[in-house]
Amino acid sequence: MAITASKLRANIYRILDEVLETGQPLEIERNGKTLVIAPKQVQSIWDRLPRREGAIIGDPDELIHIDWSSEWTPDPN
Repeated sequence: MAITASKLRANIYRILDEVLETGQPLEIERNGKTLVIAPKQVQSIWDRLPRREGAIIGDPDELIHIDWSSEWTPDPN
């Protein structure tokens, strides 16, 4: 995303917070040149994934020992 220095000045705190939250660098055009504002430490893709309600958190090996027989129907009709 590229913006002008005037737009940056008008919304600097909101824009800086957005760069920190998303990890996406921001380009600013000033006097025919481009500046970049980017977080020093880039977040991993796993940190940027949205949290999902009902997601299983824990050791996936524990799923092997769950009794799923009440959920399974051998005849789909």
